[in-house]
Amino acid sequence: MADLSVTLCGLELASPLILASGPVSWSAAGIRAAFTAGAAAVVTKTIRPRATVNPIPHIADAGRGSMLNTEGWSDLPAVEWIERELPGLTDRSGVLIASTGHTPAEVEELAGPLAQAGADMLELVCYRASDAAPMVIAAKQAVSIPVLIKVSANWPDLLEVVAACLEAGADGITAIDSIGPALRIDVETARPLLDSFAWLSGQAIRPIALRAVADICLRHDIPVVGTGGVGQAEDVVEMVAAGATAVGVHTAPLLQGLSWFGKTLDRLDQWLEQRAHVRLADLRGRALDHLRHPASHSPLNFVFDQELCSQCGRCVVVCAYGARHLTPAGEMVLEPALCRSCGLCVSVCRTGALRSQEGP
Repeated sequence: MADLSVTLCGLELASPLILASGPVSWSAAGIRAAFTAGAAAVVTKTIRPRATVNPIPHIADAGRGSMLNTEGWSDLPAVEWIERELPGLTDRSGVLIASTGHTPAEVEELAGPLAQAGADMLELVCYRASDAAPMVIAAKQAVSIPVLIKVSANWPDLLEVVAACLEAGADGITAIDSIGPALRIDVETARPLLDSFAWLSGQAIRPIALRAVADICLRHDIPVVGTGGVGQAEDVVEMVAAGATAVGVHTAPLLQGLSWFGKTLDRLDQWLEQRAHVRLADLRGRALDHLRHPASHSPLNFVFDQELCSQCGRCVVVCAYGARHLTPAGEMVLEPALCRSCGLCVSVCRTGALRSQEGP
């Protein structure tokens, strides 16, 4: 078996999979169930002094592994987390991360009690970029456990915020929070799915999350919890290749059930063994060197394996320039004068029959 363990801010995790903050981690019972299912760490719902009152409804399936929500924060007040929920998890099998925010004053009030109640780590959450570094300062003055700050791709000055948080003492970064505001409409009723603008999570935001993780890791050699859009084992590998130390996920196990963790860990182990990778951690940041080099302008060389071709015709359909054709006998014909080497045809080939490489 491959070694899936990772070290996050000095704490050992059995695997990179962290249940991110959300509905499933609403209480000690939910958190315990996630640990039992295979989560190596769990982040609580965001704990604030008072409980939120959510609109009804406040979560909707947005299709293709994505989700919309108009949730606030935990619907349990801080006192219940501190006196009952966190102490009730003393026999847990993984790392417990308490999410708290949304202001420096609230962090100053809650960070110490949450650590004393049993949290192994804190994750700070805010909606204003200007609050992020002051929240880190407040937390680091109150606790000795590691402190993560969750950042948002909605912030135009994301990298400046990250730098300020690291200077303030943050031990690591969680990237990213949900994207939004976003909107979906029921075309039959013309009503928004949640009667409002909402926050988007799940597979739709994975390319944005990957960009944020890579952008941060290109500039800082720090622990990053890559969060956003991970739905399968290959997505975990992709996030690690972008530089993530661990991987946060919530939409997938919420929509598919907590058995997602065991299935994904099994598939991740198979993927690594099939490619003779001994340790997942060795793959961290493999994509970053490629991002440091300028884009190539050399034409692609195409390789076609007729035996692998299913003759689905996707490579022909997506060619905007009419450069590619399949003969009735299943042979590939390319007109070089029309081809722009855009690469789309290769990316839609699901059997590997059509491949490419750079160079003359």
